Amino acid sequence: MTTNTAFIGRQPVLNRNQQLIGYELLFRPNGDAVGVGRHTELQADTDVLVNTLNNMGTSWLIGNKLAFINVGEAMLNSDFLELLPPRRIILDLSPRIVPSNELLSRARHLRSMGFGIALDDFSFESPAAAFLELANYVKLDIQSQDTTRFQMLAARLRSYPLIRIAERVETHAQFHLCKELGMDGFQGYYFARPETLAAKVIHPAFSNTLELLNLLRIDADIRDIEQVLKRDVALSYKLLRYVNSAAAGLNTTISSFSHAVTVLGYQKLYRWLTLLLVTASDDNNAPPALQKTAITRGRFMELLGVELGERHDVNDNLFIVGLFSLLDVLFDMPMDKIIEHLQLPPQVMDALLHERGAISLYLKLARACEDGELDGVPQLCDQLGLSSEQLNQAHISALAWVEELGL
Repeated sequence: MTTNTAFIGRQPVLNRNQQLIGYELLFRPNGDAVGVGRHTELQADTDVLVNTLNNMGTSWLIGNKLAFINVGEAMLNSDFLELLPPRRIILDLSPRIVPSNELLSRARHLRSMGFGIALDDFSFESPAAAFLELANYVKLDIQSQDTTRFQMLAARLRSYPLIRIAERVETHAQFHLCKELGMDGFQGYYFARPETLAAKVIHPAFSNTLELLNLLRIDADIRDIEQVLKRDVALSYKLLRYVNSAAAGLNTTISSFSHAVTVLGYQKLYRWLTLLLVTASDDNNAPPALQKTAITRGRFMELLGVELGERHDVNDNLFIVGLFSLLDVLFDMPMDKIIEHLQLPPQVMDALLHERGAISLYLKLARACEDGELDGVPQLCDQLGLSSEQLNQAHISALAWVEELGL
């Protein structure tokens, strides 16, 4: 492995409607180096970060989403920043930056170019508070202070003309508290954690899709499948929209289900129907970011399999496991109860229910890339035989592919 690149992870940044507005990109250097994490940027790591982004061109800029990049003193002074498209980049300033007149001037210049300025893990006592007048965003770490202090800090910042983001929001209780305090945005994976798992039956919005998936799995007659689609016009419309999206990469426009069967076949059609299971209900209160996270996991795992030369059927199973790994949260039901309604290969069930088998390693890696410290990413990549370049390319390509679906 080369040592001038890093493993890229991500943390979603959501608005008050729980829609995804951007990602904070996280970096962990290759080799034995200590992870950059969210609040540390060693001088030596600046070259690593610059090389990683430079090697990937601008492919890591996702759709119209904002990209929050951790920036320490060395990075803030780097000429590399001038090469980035400023309107999409938020410079996430480390709380450990010691301001000088030169650095304040530099930050002011970068903001005048169109870069956003965010103050990470903010407190009025930190040296970085000197940048407050230049900030567009302020991030408050919900886990680094007690509730009273967090509440006072949020209230004090209300009078400033900036967007207040609560970061490291990992539980529903933390999210509800931050929302009640009037925070403008949220960073973390609270929305991907089960809350109650209280549902006793499958939501009606999912039942038609489950029936379709099982019919395809047993190679049912096309007329039986069309009958189910005729009962659910919205489902048919969504299916055709997906298979005609840029993400499908087809050279022809699919006009009907029978046409889709002719062009795609049952196996590929099954894959598009799995997307419908994740996005089946627009009114079941699932945060939009939850659907995107599930689909990103599926595509990411599939692309990792492609990088490692796995068989086509294995890559299909990787896609399904990643996609279905959040069904318990989407359905508000325990995973074993959901699996009872699906006909799945044994290796898929093993990964989803018991985290066993080769597929589970890919799932652990996909989850680790969502962790704020990228904990375990280098070790899991070693186990699978993946380089940081392969991981990053698959990761960024997966995020871009999900944007192409037009969710």
